[in-house]
Amino acid sequence: MAKSNFTDAMKKYAMAIVLVLVLILFYILTNKAILLPQNINNLLSQNAYVFVLATGMLLCILTGGNIDLAVGSVVCFVGAVGGVVLDKDMNFIVAFLIMLAIGLAIGMWQGFWIAFVNVPPFIATLAGMYAFRGLSNVVLGGQAINLSKMEGFLNTFGGGADCYVPDIFGGSSINVTCMLAGIVGVVIYLVLTIKGRINTKKRGYETPPLAGEVAKMVIISAVVLYVTYKLAAYQGIPTSLIWVLLVVIVFGYVTQKTTIGRDLYAVGGNKKAAQLSGVNVKKVYFFAYSFMGLLSGLAGTLTIARAASAQPTYGQGYEMDAIGACFIGGASAYGGIGTVPGVIIGAMLMGVINQGMSICGVDANLQRVVKGLVLLAAVIFDVVSKKEKK
Repeated sequence: MAKSNFTDAMKKYAMAIVLVLVLILFYILTNKAILLPQNINNLLSQNAYVFVLATGMLLCILTGGNIDLAVGSVVCFVGAVGGVVLDKDMNFIVAFLIMLAIGLAIGMWQGFWIAFVNVPPFIATLAGMYAFRGLSNVVLGGQAINLSKMEGFLNTFGGGADCYVPDIFGGSSINVTCMLAGIVGVVIYLVLTIKGRINTKKRGYETPPLAGEVAKMVIISAVVLYVTYKLAAYQGIPTSLIWVLLVVIVFGYVTQKTTIGRDLYAVGGNKKAAQLSGVNVKKVYFFAYSFMGLLSGLAGTLTIARAASAQPTYGQGYEMDAIGACFIGGASAYGGIGTVPGVIIGAMLMGVINQGMSICGVDANLQRVVKGLVLLAAVIFDVVSKKEKK
């Protein structure tokens, strides 16, 4: 029994273990540079769009291994529209709401064809990939728009000189506000975890071994506090990270604690059985692709803010980064399996590999080879695990 529990735990946390091993490897190869405060800050800020898009992509994958190929083009189109309206001196909050609304509308448009007309997701989103890339060029006229003077927009979404949460306590070498935020976050996590375990026991359900649960809480708390300390030693919490945390918390809750979240897993696990049990499959598909569009709108906002410009070339390959993060993070290629925290780990792993190889001076083409092999290994792991269970 103990051996079985250990094996299950190793499979469950395989990618987290791989992430730690990869970090240790690059820690040695880069002579500790990868864990410098500025590099950790850059890792989180540069991959904000991946965290956001991968969370949305998980919703699509859960429905049965379906994907959205249009997200990169939607990011570009939303960014193009945002760049145009911001260039006309529109209030950046209004511009942001317009960008979110466009992303949601595109998601609903694609979700309609997929859910109610039964167009295969691959075809519907492939069409969107071509269409919205073309529309991006039309909106921008093939030209870039400079947003470097939009300080309010850039600072709010992670691209300005002051795009960090201010230290209200006025720390000198350490951002006190950042450290307190990390400590409060850890306390909330521990309270919710312990409360959840107690409630699970009261209801008579099986709970994980106490030793394993304690080890998990200690490790997660230590990692959060370490990252918080590194950020506090630089400039504090980047505003782009606030948006990422908001997305992770909201959609983590939606997938685990709501009816529509359970329906996503049910449809991906067995579509026919879900239909027979009363699940509205069309509603589930429509929900997944609509919110994928909404998160593409947010990713488009974060992209043009970080680059301080809008260009018709933005978003290329973003769909592959999001898909890769999901599968590397434990989402099943067959649907019905995957979690938001797992997806974030997958995105972090890809980000660490990219940054580590960049610091080491590895050629960009070889970086793509490594990312492809990591993705293949993750999917093979998923397939082999399923065969063993059968």
